[in-house]
Amino acid sequence: MSNDEILVGYDGSTDATLALDWALDEAQRSGRPVRLAYVFEWLTVAGWIGPGVAPGIWPDETARHQVEELVHKAAADAVAQRPGTIVHGEVYDGPPALVLQERSADAGLLVLGSRGHGGFAGLLAGSTAVAVTAHAHCPVVVVRAGQATGAGPVVVGVDGSESSRVALGFAVESAAQRRVPLRVVRVFAPPAGRWRPSDHDEQATVAGERAAVEESLAPWRDTFPDVDIDIEVAPGNPAAALVEASRGAQLVVVGSRGLGGLRGMLLGSVSQQLLQHSSCPVVVARER
Repeated sequence: MSNDEILVGYDGSTDATLALDWALDEAQRSGRPVRLAYVFEWLTVAGWIGPGVAPGIWPDETARHQVEELVHKAAADAVAQRPGTIVHGEVYDGPPALVLQERSADAGLLVLGSRGHGGFAGLLAGSTAVAVTAHAHCPVVVVRAGQATGAGPVVVGVDGSESSRVALGFAVESAAQRRVPLRVVRVFAPPAGRWRPSDHDEQATVAGERAAVEESLAPWRDTFPDVDIDIEVAPGNPAAALVEASRGAQLVVVGSRGLGGLRGMLLGSVSQQLLQHSSCPVVVARER
C-alpha cells in the first residue's frame, strides 16, 4: 500500500457506497489510487453481519467467496465508471475498527461511511466510524447519506491548537485543489455570567482572535494566493457554529482535538458533534 493511497472502508452498505463515490471523486482530482478494504468480521452473538446468506460454521468459504465477489465487482465497476482511476479491492480478517486503524498507517487518506451493516438506525455515526476516526494514523473523511457533496466552500474550524493548525493546512490545500473558497471559522466561548470581567471588551477580543487567525493563515496565503479566504470570528458554541457552517459547504475540516479537549480524549467533542450532525462530509485531520 502506498502512502498516497486513498483507503476506503467498504462493506456494500449505502453509506459505504457513498464513501467510495467520494473517494473516487477525490482520486480523479488528485491522481491517487484507491483501495477498497472489506473487513471480514467474525461471528458475533447477534449473528452474521455482511452480504449474502448467513454462514454456518466459521470459517465459511461460501460467505468469504461472496465477500470477495462483492469487493472485486465494486472495484471493477469503479474503474469502468472512472476510466484512468486505479482501484484495488482487498478482504481482511478481524474487527473492522482495529483492522482499518492498522491499515490507515500506510494510507494517505481514509474514507468511511458513517454507518455500515449492523448499525443502529438511530445512531447517525456508527461505532466503527467513531472509533477509527479517533485512532487512525492519517486524515479520516466520514460520509453520510443525505449530505451535500457538490458545490460550496471548504469550511475549517480553528482554535489555535496544534491540531487545528493541521486541519487548516488540510483545508487550504483542499480548497485550492477543488478551486473553491475557504471559510475559516473561529468561535470562542465568551466569559460566562458572573465570571465576566468588568472590563471585558468583546470587540477587542474578536479583533485579537482575528489577528491570530490571520497570522496562522499568512504562510498559506503566500503558498495558495488564488484561494479566496473568508474569516469568521465570534463568541459562541464551536460545535453548533460548525454544524451551521456545514450547511451549504462541500467539506468541513476539524482537528482531532482542540484546546478544550481532555488530554486523554483522542477525539474531541466538536469533532464528534460534527460526525453526528454535519450537513456535508467531515474531515478529521491529523498528521501522519
